[in-house]
Amino acid sequence: MREAMYYKIEDDKVSCNLCPKECTIAEGRTGFCRVRENVGGKLYTKNYAACSSYALDPIEKKPLYHFYPGSYILSLGTWGCNFACKFCQNWEIAQADPDVIELLPEQAVKQAQGKRNIGIAFTYSEPSVWYEYILDTAKAAYQAGLKNVLVTNGFINQAPLAELLPYIDAMNIDVKAFNNEYYQKICAGRLDAVKKTVEQAVKACHVEITTLLVPGLNDNRNEIAEMAKWLADLNIDIPLHFSRYFPNYKMQEPPTSLETMRLAYETARTHLNYVYLGNVSGNGSNTHCPQCGTVVIDRMHEQSLLTPDKQCRVCGAVISIVGAVRY
Repeated sequence: MREAMYYKIEDDKVSCNLCPKECTIAEGRTGFCRVRENVGGKLYTKNYAACSSYALDPIEKKPLYHFYPGSYILSLGTWGCNFACKFCQNWEIAQADPDVIELLPEQAVKQAQGKRNIGIAFTYSEPSVWYEYILDTAKAAYQAGLKNVLVTNGFINQAPLAELLPYIDAMNIDVKAFNNEYYQKICAGRLDAVKKTVEQAVKACHVEITTLLVPGLNDNRNEIAEMAKWLADLNIDIPLHFSRYFPNYKMQEPPTSLETMRLAYETARTHLNYVYLGNVSGNGSNTHCPQCGTVVIDRMHEQSLLTPDKQCRVCGAVISIVGAVRY
């Protein structure tokens, strides 16, 4: 175990200040996330360097479509989570006790220095509960010239996020819904805290947003429009990914209809330049020029149709992409 950061001592208890839950933890107990424990009046992180999952993934799998398209990234995950989403796709590591290996920061950086790899993505489980390890590893990766990516629920306090952001190049942030009731009942979280994370992150690094559409719960067109307007006010070029829900973990409602996915896409595109559909067949993963509608990145065929200056070949509009296109 490693002593945790961001906590306060209160008599015989400790108050964790990493995420907005602000758990007060008695001796021998852990917080909501299960990985931060009070031992002798100090807070320790139980999962430092504990890696439950790792793989070399396409960057688009995060999903990040406007950050070094066509590249690969070493993806790492741990265990534990500060949410309890009823539809969790990775509940075996987020809510259970998976087998782990020790992967120290210097080992992770060495593994990431492959020919086709641009860096490290902290993903699979919620990376914010791996905070101390990610901070150390991201610093080492930064020094080695690698990129750092977070795939996160965005439920982290502003001070720890501010300390981490100088070493983070891109984030995909789950905005689970644009209503707080959904966050409370389905995820055990709060929308306001996630919005603050998005607003803080877009000032510091590349950001893309993912929303899993669950039938009857967060797929209302007015709600989707409000979320898209909020994002557009931050930056009209923020990519928004709608992912199709399928039954998983504690939620067994039928899958999201393709018609609902299409309507969500059309609603969001009224306000945002780049919207994508995940877990559906067809061309929902392609990038279209927001000015003339031409396909400029065809991900189904792994083909870039951009000029070397990342312009649309038809109308000349500049497409908002960070880094080299590697198709």
